[in-house]
Amino acid sequence: MSAQGAAQTSGGGRPADKSAGQDGQTRLTVWVALAANLAICVAKAIGGVVAGSPALLSEAAHSVADSINEVFLLASVKRSRRPADRRHPFGYGKERFFWSLLAAVGIFVTGGCFSVFQGVEALRAGGDETHSGYVIGLVVLFVALLAESVSLLRAVLQVRRAAREAGHGLAAEVRAGRDPALRTVLAEDSTACLGVVLAMAGMALHMATGEVAYEAAASILIGLLLVYVAYVLGKEARTQLIGEAVDPRLQEEIRADLEHQPEIDSVTSLLTMRLGPDSALLAASIDLTAGYDSETVEDAMVRIRTGLKERWPELDQVFLDVTDAAATRRAGVRRPVQ
Repeated sequence: MSAQGAAQTSGGGRPADKSAGQDGQTRLTVWVALAANLAICVAKAIGGVVAGSPALLSEAAHSVADSINEVFLLASVKRSRRPADRRHPFGYGKERFFWSLLAAVGIFVTGGCFSVFQGVEALRAGGDETHSGYVIGLVVLFVALLAESVSLLRAVLQVRRAAREAGHGLAAEVRAGRDPALRTVLAEDSTACLGVVLAMAGMALHMATGEVAYEAAASILIGLLLVYVAYVLGKEARTQLIGEAVDPRLQEEIRADLEHQPEIDSVTSLLTMRLGPDSALLAASIDLTAGYDSETVEDAMVRIRTGLKERWPELDQVFLDVTDAAATRRAGVRRPVQ
């Protein structure tokens, strides 16, 4: 530690009302998706059995996976808001990332693998389905497409609202993925709509040509699509669980704010880590301008930390370590042998 000493400050205090409001919107979005998927799942399963359609059964498996995932996501929203305790001093915000990872695994196993299996089995076995059964299946898929579109619209509207509050575009908000529950619902609903279109195309071509290969190919494509979505969501959840830094632009803004303070000569290191969708940790080592006594340094640290939290409420854990950069550099230089 330097001769100037060290000072660390930390604290909470993100706007609880805003966070609660965002969680309420996310829960409503997930509930809408869950209700849609449960109804669609039953309809697809019945239609798939009646029509003997592998593509429709694949879509039923897709809806089962989505329904299970929505339960995971509801659990993540509730559990991530538990207050910090002695065993988890930084809170439970990363619960969101853990349950999102489970949702990705569910999409891969229940949806992707089963759909590919159905398609391969259809190619091996062939089929002589009746047109009447397929008409029922197409009607079921059309209704499913309408329901999935309603759920997708709900998710898109929430993402657009979040993007407007953050001051950037819809695409940037999707890439940021600050709320993994919302991101997962958006990915699921988008994939579901595309999967239904593929299933309808495969069934229609099968009806028109009598070739089961079209429908089997649709089932396999649905499975591969789900595998890809599961990979993307799982990769993102893994990154967040390991400990992802905040956006580089935000890091630069924080660094510039610290270096702008009259008491700070330089920022020797700045580390950040996301603790949840709307919370982050900041740990910075700073070199102070010469001439300040310990009492002045302490007051400055409190003021600087308060200013950081007011400008960026997501920084609910802030640690400032006062160092002497010049002394550190001198200590690192090896003295020549006399």
